Amino acid sequence: MGTAVSAAAALLLAAGCSSGGDGGGPGGTDSAAPGRTSAQAPPSGEASGPTVPPAKGSVKVLRTVAEGLNSPWGLAPLPGGGLLVSSRDKATITRVDEKTGKKTELGTVSGVAPEGEGGLLGIALSPRFASDHLIYAYFTSASDNRIVRMLYDGKKPAGEQLGAPDTVFKGIPKGVIHNGGRIAFGPDGMLYAGTGESGERGLAQDTKSLGGKILRLTPEGEPAPGDPFPGSPVYSYGHRNVQGLAWDAGQRLFASEFGQDTWDELNAIKPGGNYGWPDAEGMSKDPRFVNPIAQWHTDEASPSGIAYAEGSVWMAALKGQRLWRVPLKGTTASAPPQAFLTGVYGRLRTVVSAGGDKLWLVTSNTDGRGDPKKGDDRILELEVR
Repeated sequence: MGTAVSAAAALLLAAGCSSGGDGGGPGGTDSAAPGRTSAQAPPSGEASGPTVPPAKGSVKVLRTVAEGLNSPWGLAPLPGGGLLVSSRDKATITRVDEKTGKKTELGTVSGVAPEGEGGLLGIALSPRFASDHLIYAYFTSASDNRIVRMLYDGKKPAGEQLGAPDTVFKGIPKGVIHNGGRIAFGPDGMLYAGTGESGERGLAQDTKSLGGKILRLTPEGEPAPGDPFPGSPVYSYGHRNVQGLAWDAGQRLFASEFGQDTWDELNAIKPGGNYGWPDAEGMSKDPRFVNPIAQWHTDEASPSGIAYAEGSVWMAALKGQRLWRVPLKGTTASAPPQAFLTGVYGRLRTVVSAGGDKLWLVTSNTDGRGDPKKGDDRILELEVR
């Protein structure tokens, strides 16, 4: 764990708790946690990096791209235009025309067994998508969480454009809660996956378990070269439930993590790092654990997807119903986190870079924990600074 360097002052906001998982809706029965400060940007070690973004940012909603989505979870922009979105509960992948909003269902992913927070979760395109046309997906089956890949053929009729799933990696613990589910290909061409401890807290500290981890794999599903534990895909451990992965301009990995009763986290990920769960939640004085670079009370965040744009990490909050901005200087938060869109669109599940100062943002009000309004769920296009 790095040496403490002051990063920012705390923002004093209302405190609260959550049962964890994907975060309950507002007005629940969660107990309070008085005496805590929220939206803190705790210190971190590495402070070098590119030009520091301004302390104050801005968010402008440019337009609604699509409406009427059912339990959307993962989002993957296609290189030639179009957005692929997964439905957690319907186990389908749909192509959205980002210009017209037209939705075309590619097909249903066979083998998905939706239950609780599980189902068809994250999706990602192969680094060689232009030639191999492969879509990767993380989903909950009847026995585990697994990663598959499928051939996409857009020339076939709607509903028949997905090939049969080819299992790339399996055996990730499943549960009604804490299934993780975010996958992304890194700048190194390797496949990263955020997993949850499925409600079995002890799995997070067990480096032989796949639960409560960030995994790093080859595109074929083998432990990637250079992984910190020989012969193992485990890249970092001590996580409760990771649903956000993103890299900054310096190719440094960041991840969001659900807390239980006190602190949600944004972490800068170090190979082999131990992030403390269940022995630590949020900041810790234990030198065994890597501290988060920012933390929030669980009713202000319950973070899912994250993206990097304009020098900041942008984090979608479920129970918190807001988009958080964390400006960076290297792997340190250079100013206190800043909230946008609070309560305007309800629960926010996924945020993805659309290039430059643009983001795609996906709501999550039809997931069984939200309060759906007319048009939910939707994809928004944002301009951020």
